[in-house]
Amino acid sequence: MKIKLTIIALLLLNIAFAQNYKFGKISKEELMETSNQDDPDAHATVLYKKHNVSFDYREDDGFVQQNEYHERIKIYDKQGFEWANKRFRLYDRSNSSKEELNDLKAYTYTLENGKIEKTKLKKEGIFEEKNNKYWSTTTLTMPNVKEGCIIEMKYIIESQFMQIDDVVLQYDIPIKKLEVDVVIPEYFNFKKIVNPKAVFYPKFEEYTNNRKETITSKSRSGQFASQTTFQSSDFEFKENGFKVYMDNIPALSNEPLVDNRDNYRSKIALEYEYYRGPNGQLKYYSTNWEKVTKNIFDSDGFGGQLDRQNYYKDEVNTLLNGVEDPMEKAALIYNFVKNKVKWNGFIGYTSEKGVKKAYKEGVGNVADINLMLTSMLKYAGLSANPVLISTRDNGIPIVPSTSGFNYVIAAIELKDNLILLDASSKYAIPNILPERILNWQGRIIRERGSSAWVSLATGKKSKEVNSINFNIESDLSINGKVRTQLTNHLALEYRNLYTNASEESTIKRLERGNDGVEISNLKISNIDKIGKPVMFSYDFELESAVEEIGGNLYLSPLLFLTVEENIFKQETRQFPIDFIHPITDKYSVNIKLPEGYIVESIPENAKVEFNTNEAKFSYITKKNGESSIQLIINLDINRTLVFPSDYNVFKQFFQFLVDKQSEKIVLKKA
Repeated sequence: MKIKLTIIALLLLNIAFAQNYKFGKISKEELMETSNQDDPDAHATVLYKKHNVSFDYREDDGFVQQNEYHERIKIYDKQGFEWANKRFRLYDRSNSSKEELNDLKAYTYTLENGKIEKTKLKKEGIFEEKNNKYWSTTTLTMPNVKEGCIIEMKYIIESQFMQIDDVVLQYDIPIKKLEVDVVIPEYFNFKKIVNPKAVFYPKFEEYTNNRKETITSKSRSGQFASQTTFQSSDFEFKENGFKVYMDNIPALSNEPLVDNRDNYRSKIALEYEYYRGPNGQLKYYSTNWEKVTKNIFDSDGFGGQLDRQNYYKDEVNTLLNGVEDPMEKAALIYNFVKNKVKWNGFIGYTSEKGVKKAYKEGVGNVADINLMLTSMLKYAGLSANPVLISTRDNGIPIVPSTSGFNYVIAAIELKDNLILLDASSKYAIPNILPERILNWQGRIIRERGSSAWVSLATGKKSKEVNSINFNIESDLSINGKVRTQLTNHLALEYRNLYTNASEESTIKRLERGNDGVEISNLKISNIDKIGKPVMFSYDFELESAVEEIGGNLYLSPLLFLTVEENIFKQETRQFPIDFIHPITDKYSVNIKLPEGYIVESIPENAKVEFNTNEAKFSYITKKNGESSIQLIINLDINRTLVFPSDYNVFKQFFQFLVDKQSEKIVLKKA
């Protein structure tokens, strides 16, 4: 009997502490939670997420898509504060072609002196911005956010479109409880595709419902005194649904050098295949990339812009007067467009203003600029066509759709080569594109919309070559000079980040994290000579780089430029390592020894390869007489992707590099 009573008591206790997910029913136990038991490193946890997709029937509009959300998020520390902000990107072109955020309720809950306090999100915490003629953004900034608080919000996103956005099942933080219901009228038929790259695979259950809707109609009768009568009729149909109800979904892994983590997130894509009407008629919507690109090309904001030439003819004719070489023509047009129209910061594959207006005003979005460039190149007689791209931020789409692309560049097709151009990037050069668009492959659209995949990868290596010369003084301080040269993508990245940086801020950046380093005489050259290497040099003074132990001197020859730790620390890897482009990193070091000291030992020469020439590292040292030492250190990354199956081998390769660079030179008294 005692055992039975104990079991009953435990059951009652479990019921008492059962989680209540009704909106607003926050418990003290939730607020007192200090960490996630299954993921102690998490800065926040989704305690509950509910996402219902349904289609509301309205007599005037037909079926309207409704996405109903309820989220409850626990924030443990300041690093989790980012989860107190919510951003909605909504399509907003016209009243009949838009998405709306409706029925928003949001509160922050805190525990104050043992009591639960709630703070409502007010209008001043809601920010709306019209990005362009297609998109707007609504941002929520929750009030009274502090460590240990809980954020809870409920809202509906109403869409006039039939296409359903990807159903996201995994966040960058853990989810304790997830409930997803997707219910679709039988007339609209979708294909479910689970992200094949995801590590976490969801369990979902399919089902059907019976549903009835009532339609009301009115009519008038009577010749002199009209009378309005109302009639109603019902129609019944089935709904096809699926649900994902799961507990304890792990956070999406955070690994260094990943192309875009969203590519590996657990989610379900829904491809609209066909419509079957009540009378059995069929209309197919299932598509492929050929159809998608053809539809894009046929739109006025894309193909329609390529055909317009009158607005630039006079200036382009003057620009090309007397020029016969096609590549010289291409270079002149490319630089002309870069200087004529500045990028306004907005991306997209359709023109925002129209190329004529962008040309006149001197500013436009990516499509304005690169469709204009393509048109001018074609006008000059080159085989030029636009290339659609999904940026790295946009990810790699699971199914063919117009939202799979969000960027466009120009391409010149030669007999054995393809020259890719992005005139929206001030410092880009042919085939050296901004990193934001180096995302696997793009889709070139030729005459009248025929298309094909083309690689965006570049075979050109980007090099960083460093020359370091320094003297070890009698007081064991170090004086030296560094000369650095950057080429291709590394030069482009440097120009994008630091062209307008002051000398003072550049010096602070170089000194940051390097205690005891003082930099002076900074000189930067070729910063405005696009296509040439960026070169900079500086003098430095360094204290405490030399250790004196037992009369011997110890120092790392790369000083403050040493790679001190292996960034690949995880035991296993889930996603590929992405270096984006091939890299060469070279150091030439010349060290003058202090008077009265000679070499006791120097690191041994070494060469190591990863997967037969996919990556190489070499470390060569030699003594130049009794007073100086020379080192040549070289790292080549020839293959830009390292797959998880090769991770442990690459991790060992990189660890060897780190260990070798940390080896000391030992000097002894002569």
